[in-house]
This record gives sequence, C-alpha cells and structure tokens, in this order.
Amino acid sequence: MIFKIFMAKKPTAGKKAAPKKSTTKKSPSKKAVKKSAPKKWSKKVTQTSNAMDLEKDIFRSKDPKKIAESVKRSAEKSKRKKAGPFQSAMSMINFYENRAGKNLPASQKKVLDDSKNELRKLFGREEE
Repeated sequence: MIFKIFMAKKPTAGKKAAPKKSTTKKSPSKKAVKKSAPKKWSKKVTQTSNAMDLEKDIFRSKDPKKIAESVKRSAEKSKRKKAGPFQSAMSMINFYENRAGKNLPASQKKVLDDSKNELRKLFGREEE
C-alpha cells in the first residue's frame, strides 16, 4: 500500500490537463511530387546569345592557335559585348570549357588551356 501512495499523481492546482492527441496519422494533403531537374541557364545562353559571332565548331579544333585567333577576331569585331575584347574572348573559352564539364576529353581540355595561353600572347598579356 505504501508503494501506491508514492506513485500516485498529485492533483495540480489551477492547471487543466492537455487533451490527448490522436495516435492515427493524418495523410499528407499534398501528394509527393518529384521535382524536375533545374533548368540550365547555360543551355539557353548557348542557343540564344548573339554577343559574339563565333566560327562554327571552333572549340572542336585541335589547334590552340586557331581557336585563339578566331575567338580574338570575334571579340574585337563584336559591338554587342559588355567587357573588353580580351575578357570577352577568355570568357567564351572558359564558358565552353565549363559547359562541357566532365564530357570534355582531357586532350581537348589541354587544347583549350593552350588556346588561353595563345590568347594571352595575342593580346600581349603573357604570364611571367
């Protein structure tokens, strides 16, 4: 009997007991919808941009000097660019390299990196 006395709950003064919550789960009001992949802004830029008129398939060339000369020519000729010709030309090479990502073979990545060095030489901005 003594045990029951200690275990009994004491009445609380002035507090009401909270209502019991139901143990049944409510079904979600919205069905789970799989999110679609985010849209790639770079794809739109590639398809619609006309800031520079590039030679067709120039970035597939194996000659870094040819790539650098073509991009330089386009950057200098274009009147629709916001930055200077060097920055615009370098940005186009970087844009193509980044857009290709993992799909760009190591050999072509090296060609593009070499074309950046050629571009620096053409603009007189060689790294020391």
